[in-house]
Amino acid sequence: MRYVYGPIPSRRLGRSLGVDPIPLKTCNWNCVYCQLGRSTPLTNERRDYISVEAILAELAQVLPRHNAGEIDYISFVGSGEPTLHAGIGHLIRAVQAMTAVPVAVITNGALLYREEVRCDLSAADVVIPTVSAGTAELFRRIHRPHPAAGFDHLIDGLIAFRAEYTGQLWVEVMLIRDLNDSVDALCDLAKVLRAIKPDQIHIMLPERPPAEEWVVPVDAEGLLRAEAILGPEAHVIHPHVQRLDVSDYPTPHEAIASIVTRHPMSQTQLERALCGWRPEEIGAAIAALEDAGTIRLVERLGMRFWTDAASVFPSTHREQGEGVQRAR
Repeated sequence: MRYVYGPIPSRRLGRSLGVDPIPLKTCNWNCVYCQLGRSTPLTNERRDYISVEAILAELAQVLPRHNAGEIDYISFVGSGEPTLHAGIGHLIRAVQAMTAVPVAVITNGALLYREEVRCDLSAADVVIPTVSAGTAELFRRIHRPHPAAGFDHLIDGLIAFRAEYTGQLWVEVMLIRDLNDSVDALCDLAKVLRAIKPDQIHIMLPERPPAEEWVVPVDAEGLLRAEAILGPEAHVIHPHVQRLDVSDYPTPHEAIASIVTRHPMSQTQLERALCGWRPEEIGAAIAALEDAGTIRLVERLGMRFWTDAASVFPSTHREQGEGVQRAR
């Protein structure tokens, strides 16, 4: 499978069957915390990056393999910003015609100022955009957006979408130590979130390898401060520990290549996720994929992760210093 993966254990969506309608790092943001590395280059162009028919054909193969109750959500999320796919609205409605499983869209929300994008996402059962800053300056430092995907567009679009949307709107807040975890930053963010009126606010941490080495999760005090300031709708989303479902992959090679493209993992995590194969089979598959230039090792937060070879993770001291300077 190239575009459909899982089900994967989701901290918010239970067992989530992922649909990835966008090539790796096709995005209008270049977030400092992104687990898939830097966006190179940024794009704000909406088009049919991947054939709608090809995506639906994979779903038609995968869905009958799972019994009722084995999938909690079908989630449009993956290697880039899903709303950049011009056919996202058609995909959502086609999926709903195929199954009663609810549909979620995990998006940065940057394009919701456009009426056609709000219409596209209006059919989804859950929409999960990202709002991690309450000011334009901090927004630019965290997300490094395309020039056409600015802060005002984001907030205005989310307010407009909330006014029209009848489904569940859950806003994700990515907290980064010494960047958006101060009292002032959180108060600015709380003001913006009150205007958007989400049903839930999910406080997240950059637990997988971030694009920039200087990105560090907030500490326990910072989490408590965020919950107190952001209000009763806010709660911390902790890591999910259930095992991945890899039953749709015939070989460990295919499973590893698909998994690390969207979710970088250490070798121990891969061995745990792929426990249906022997550790030596998994090790041989990793070695073969590395030799073929499909995956590579990246070190972040003191850990070594396998990720897609095309992901851009700077590693020089010069680039790290530049990142710290940008964040100040």
